[in-house]
Amino acid sequence: MIGWFRSARAQRPGFDVRQPQPVIDPMAVEPELSGLQSRILETSHNRIMLGAGLFAVAFVVITVRLAMVTLMPDEQDIAQARKPAAAPVADRADIIDRNGVVLATSLTTASLYANPKQIKDPDNVAELLNMVLPDLNVASTAAKLDSDRGFIWLKRNLTPKQQDAVNRLGIPGLYFQMETKRIYPQGALMAHVVGFTDVDSHGLAGVERSFDDLLSGGQRPLQLSIDLRIQHIVHEELARAVADFQGIGGVGIVTDIKTGEVLAMVSLPDFDPADAGSADPDTRFNRATLGVFEMGSVFKIFNSAIGLDAGTCSISDVFDATHPIKISRFTIDDFHGKHRPLSVPEIFTYSSNIGSAKMADEFGAETQQAYLAKFGLLEKSPIELPEVGSPMYPAPKNWKRINTMTVAYGHGISVSPMQLVTGVSAAVNHGLMITPTLLKRSVNEVPAGRRVVSEKVSSEIRELMRLVTVVGTGKLANTPGYVVGGKTGTADKEKGGRYAAHANLASFIAAFPMYDPRYEILIMVDEPKPNAKSHGYATGGWVSAPAVGAIVERMAPLMGLTPIPDDAPEAQNPLVALVPDYDSPASKKPNSLVMQVKATAPVGSTQVESTQATAAHTPGEPLEAE
Repeated sequence: MIGWFRSARAQRPGFDVRQPQPVIDPMAVEPELSGLQSRILETSHNRIMLGAGLFAVAFVVITVRLAMVTLMPDEQDIAQARKPAAAPVADRADIIDRNGVVLATSLTTASLYANPKQIKDPDNVAELLNMVLPDLNVASTAAKLDSDRGFIWLKRNLTPKQQDAVNRLGIPGLYFQMETKRIYPQGALMAHVVGFTDVDSHGLAGVERSFDDLLSGGQRPLQLSIDLRIQHIVHEELARAVADFQGIGGVGIVTDIKTGEVLAMVSLPDFDPADAGSADPDTRFNRATLGVFEMGSVFKIFNSAIGLDAGTCSISDVFDATHPIKISRFTIDDFHGKHRPLSVPEIFTYSSNIGSAKMADEFGAETQQAYLAKFGLLEKSPIELPEVGSPMYPAPKNWKRINTMTVAYGHGISVSPMQLVTGVSAAVNHGLMITPTLLKRSVNEVPAGRRVVSEKVSSEIRELMRLVTVVGTGKLANTPGYVVGGKTGTADKEKGGRYAAHANLASFIAAFPMYDPRYEILIMVDEPKPNAKSHGYATGGWVSAPAVGAIVERMAPLMGLTPIPDDAPEAQNPLVALVPDYDSPASKKPNSLVMQVKATAPVGSTQVESTQATAAHTPGEPLEAE
């Protein structure tokens, strides 16, 4: 550039050297670096980037480590802490009633555990925990915390409020693990049916145990046959009967006769399934399926069905009930007996033990055992619960004549209430036995049924049961419009090898409407006491029949049943004319409408070898009539 100016000046003499020239900023011109300088600059740049990267990594490592130290135990302790819950807790399916109401479900909760190695002052920590969790004993908690273990449970399934309270303590070494807790929204109302689980959601009782594999990890709810509305009605009416008569417990069952579905099952006393561990064993005992009892005169339903179906008697036959039956040192007598020959309808309506025993004597032990087996009374109920009792009865080789007679009216044989309900269902359901179930059945799932007695005999049993509520001991169960039929039972309880004088089971079993039964109800009160309302009686007719009537009145509209007039053809019973004098217990009228029929010969004083003490009453002691 300088050379160019000089050349121009030499060629142009008039050029003014003082003329302003363009100014060049020397800082704007990048100097050419030598190779050594370039390498030095690149090395410096790389070192800076490496340093920044190492600083970032160190920062992340330190941050993570601080978080681990603050929030978690060391790696060795982590392994120990997670050992009890290595596998994640699987969801447990809900249990719902037939209408979709939730009976059992699972909620996620926090469980408190500790790493004792990180607890600096066990005694102080125990006292602080007791302030927010009062059920944690200070001494035992301190002992747990003062150990060299890496993991201990302190309390499972805390509420959100409890979890927050523990967090606010800010104690290092305390941690939470999320688990699931089984919740029972209906409380004690469904306790014996649904059952309960342990803290790890394993079924221990009821449906929870029976269907444990299906419920564990299941996503689809398990739908029961129970109708919570009916369950509530039965629970309320049974509880009222137990309270009114100061009973020690009771049973209430409602079934759909056509499908075998159990719509309600109540056992009192009951318990809270959410706190089953602290419940008294008597409250956890399911009287409806696990308890076995001598049922008393409700067994006359089976006795009459056997005699009629076996052909050893007809509906118009007469048996002499004038005198008690004496067998060896035992006496079979009637409570408020008529002391005259009685027809089969009268034997059933008046609940004559003498007449029932003589009916059984006609068909004998072998036939009796065969039919009782067909009615499902000699084996455990197939209901889907783990708590199912085995029936008690004499061994076939020991089944003497005296056993046959006493079993005729429900003594000397013990069955569960669920067995009784299933057997009676077969007797009134056109003679067909439907397997009972606690699961909801669709129309296509209802079994065809197994024949137990003929259609004709079933019709006669329905007419006999209707007599009991119209002119017999079950009048208090008769609900206008719904054609209720049933049978009372008042069975003395055996205690110490003898029948107790003032301890019995008062029961009433019913079905309706009797022209084509759809529903069956059993109410049983354990050891009721007489009161002024029952005029000093504690029998099935006074104790249990009113509860059945109240249940029918409340549930029938819910089930869509329309009442019919008393004079409707379906409500008529031709057998009523055969029992005209029930309201006169002392009557000995010889002119009964069926007295033209020849009565059977009386047993008299036939001597028979006695069996065990539970087969009959003590000498001279009259047996119950209901």
